[in-house]
This record gives sequence, structure tokens and C-alpha cells, in this order.
Amino acid sequence: MKVEVLAIGKTSEPYLEAGIAIFEKRLKNYLPFAWSVLPGARLKTADAKLLKQEEAKLILSKIGPDDFLVLLDERGQLFNSIELANWLEHRLTVSNRRLVFLIGGAFGFTAEVYARANAQISLSRLTFSHQMARLFLLEQLYRAMTILRNEPYHNQ
Repeated sequence: MKVEVLAIGKTSEPYLEAGIAIFEKRLKNYLPFAWSVLPGARLKTADAKLLKQEEAKLILSKIGPDDFLVLLDERGQLFNSIELANWLEHRLTVSNRRLVFLIGGAFGFTAEVYARANAQISLSRLTFSHQMARLFLLEQLYRAMTILRNEPYHNQ
């Protein structure tokens, strides 16, 4: 199964881009992996509802009917690293075409995107910027793969 991370909007900080690139490269050694950035809404408005609606149209156009969509959401299920590894291992054995992790924009998701999602996970009880969440998610996916392979990256 292919794993893909979709994120809304560009990463503006070079240090985050560098970290994302490191973990993207590492993940490709473990599984078919892709990292995609979807453009943020181009509306000239500060109306969060309109921006989320535009982003939702783009998001839903990129998700296939057989994809397992996981939203990164502050109200999602919390895991420790070993629990995430076990969850990921289970998901990888199911016959969906893609396992898609979605990191939304600054204003979150519409009800339509929540309705399409198959799962929601949270990286922490703390709140992170959507740009930092990208790096943290990729690092945790890499950590999960090393746990599953019993490699020394994760100190137990």
C-alpha cells in the first residue's frame, strides 16, 4: 500500500523544509511514500469558512473512493509512538489503494472533509502550527517504521 501525506499550502520556513526532506527520503526506504503540497485557497478574503470550502473542494478531488483518509486533527485519537507503529502496521495490511494523511490549512477542515475521513489522529494534546505538524508527522511515521523493523532509532 502506498502512503501519502497531503498538506495544504507551502512550507515557509527553510528549517522545516529541510527536516521534511530528510524524513521523506528516509521513509522511501521503508515503503512506497509520497509527499504532496496542495495550494492553499487563493481567495482574497479573510473569511475562514470560504477558505475552508475552497480547500475542501481541492482536497476531495485528490481523494479516491478506495483511499483510507486520515485527518491530522487536535480532537483525533492520541497514540504513543509504539501504538502508532502498531496502528500503522494494521493499516498497511488492509487492501486500500492508498493510506492518505491530510494536514489541513490554518483554519482546519469542513464538515464534508470530516465526513469523508476514515480516521482522525492527533500528534499531541499541544497545538502545533500546520507547518510544524508536517515535520512531526513525517518523523513519527519514520519512527513507526523503525519500531516495526526493530531498528535502534526508537529507544525503548
